[in-house]
Amino acid sequence: MSGGMNDSNAAAVRLDGNSLTREQLVRVAQGACVDLDPAALQAVARAAEFLADTVRREEPIYGVSTGFGSNADKLLGGHPMRDAQVDAQTPGRSLHVELQHNLIVTHAVCVGEPFAADVVRAMLCIRINTLLRGHSGIRVQTLQALAAMLNAGIVPVVPQLGSVGASGDLAPLSHLAIVLLGGGEAFFAGERMPGAQALERAGLTPVTLSYKEGLALNNGTAQMLATGVLALHRLDALLDTADLAAAMTVDAFAGRLGAFAAEAHALRPHPGQVRSAANLRAMLDGSSLADIRYHLVPKFRQWQPSSWARRPVAEQPCFDIGWEWVPFDQRHGRGNFYQRFRPFRGGKKHQPQDSYSLRCAPQVHGAVRDAVEQAKRVLDIELNSVTDNPLVFPAAEAEHVEQQVISAGHFHGMPLALAMSYVKAAIPVLASISERRLNKLVDPATNDGLPPFLIGNEDGTESGYMIVQYTAAAIVNDLASRAMPASVYSIPTSANAEDHVSMGANEARHVLAMTDDLGKVLALELYTAAQALDLRRDMIDAARALAHGSDAAGFAAKVQGCWDLDASQRAAFLAEVDGLRAELAALPSPQPGRAVGAAHAAIRERIAFMDRDRALDGEVRVALQLVADGSVLAAARGALQH
Repeated sequence: MSGGMNDSNAAAVRLDGNSLTREQLVRVAQGACVDLDPAALQAVARAAEFLADTVRREEPIYGVSTGFGSNADKLLGGHPMRDAQVDAQTPGRSLHVELQHNLIVTHAVCVGEPFAADVVRAMLCIRINTLLRGHSGIRVQTLQALAAMLNAGIVPVVPQLGSVGASGDLAPLSHLAIVLLGGGEAFFAGERMPGAQALERAGLTPVTLSYKEGLALNNGTAQMLATGVLALHRLDALLDTADLAAAMTVDAFAGRLGAFAAEAHALRPHPGQVRSAANLRAMLDGSSLADIRYHLVPKFRQWQPSSWARRPVAEQPCFDIGWEWVPFDQRHGRGNFYQRFRPFRGGKKHQPQDSYSLRCAPQVHGAVRDAVEQAKRVLDIELNSVTDNPLVFPAAEAEHVEQQVISAGHFHGMPLALAMSYVKAAIPVLASISERRLNKLVDPATNDGLPPFLIGNEDGTESGYMIVQYTAAAIVNDLASRAMPASVYSIPTSANAEDHVSMGANEARHVLAMTDDLGKVLALELYTAAQALDLRRDMIDAARALAHGSDAAGFAAKVQGCWDLDASQRAAFLAEVDGLRAELAALPSPQPGRAVGAAHAAIRERIAFMDRDRALDGEVRVALQLVADGSVLAAARGALQH
């Protein structure tokens, strides 16, 4: 956790209250500065002047000349009832100022680990942007001070637990505002320090709040919105990573491409499904593994000292390969099939469709995409909305102040909470299908002829990738157990004045944390699929080499068949074996899709193929980093652009 992260080389993001995008918010979160639109500041000034004039006329306004929440029925007097209530250092401070100051200092009560700097910067940016709409009553100088704090790289310490999502994110936003007042704590230049010290070191001075400014600063949805936007930003990359992981696994299985055909998905055109199918087609473009003929894929056999007797020891693979021959008397009713495909069973099952975790990847990944897109729609609206209370309409023609200062409920986070509940339920789905593909790769009953746990294990001493699947399973279970929507559990607050709350802050915070664990599962699939892809290619290449280097009788040693044959049947058997040998000899070296190959190469730059058991802990950390920093996805995307 650090402060002082603003990037002076990044172009400043202009805020006007109306046009902030998710992409701009991410830029600010990552270090860009902001500047404030002059026209918007004029609207801010008009609202502040209107509010001050209304207070001078002694009109009752919620949160300005009344207490907050259940104290809303208490009107402020002209002076303190007890002089001791007034700060001794500012003896002339009015009750209106006292009200706003006390609101912030008493509401900054969050607990837990602090939010990361990108979350806090995003919260500050959101708060500044919504206040620029000119319906909150904050003064221009206070808003400029908030922007100056952000641009200086001061990152208030905002513990993660404390918001119920209505009235907005009161407690966490108070942790933002208290630093502006010279209180609380902040990170600056990599150090954690008192807020007053951070302001001083940045050359800034504390602010004294005026009418409604405390309420304007802490009454809104900035925490849930910031964490939601950053979560969706991460999910965009993870969704493409999930498609990449599925594509690499399809290549490792020598899978079937028909399930991803554009004409098939045009018949059920859910947008996310169509996009994921297109991604899979693009990533698998150029593959000679996908749709390879069944009989050309050998299956794993346990290595024995005699397996590759004709090869030098240094050139012997860590596996043996073989096929099963289908006897003549077992072909009844399958004549047409065995005219198209040779009568040998290797690793690839004789079936035209793969299991659901491969074949239905577009439907599952696409449904998660659609959940994310729905959340984006909601968050895009929220980014340029006014979410505090009451709302100030200085230009409205009205007989009564209640028509110009309206108490509404825009601070209620339920629109965001329900949108994030949808995403929250979707994340374990994406992780689960990834884990199922990983499990298929290591399970000899389902991995279409690859070695058990993707290791030769001739001596029975090796576990290979067995426990990688355990880790993925543990993460998926953890994600599933956290997927219960927080938004269905309202707990009333403020002596039941706030009798229904959204819990949207918890919802979005959970989603942000869950994206990290989703990335771990996808990384484990890619890590495992890279090993499986190497083995699949090596096994087919070994079959090609065997076909080039032996005659029909020699090649027949790799084929299990019925040897109790008469002379004519044996001749027919050898003729079919020779046909398989000739077809393999003519087969080019199998290649994955270009994008899959690029991603595989990026993994292999950091993690070598495993021919014998070795320590995996460091490799797993590298695999997780390759997904977290986007390296493996960038490699695939680069291949798609050429």
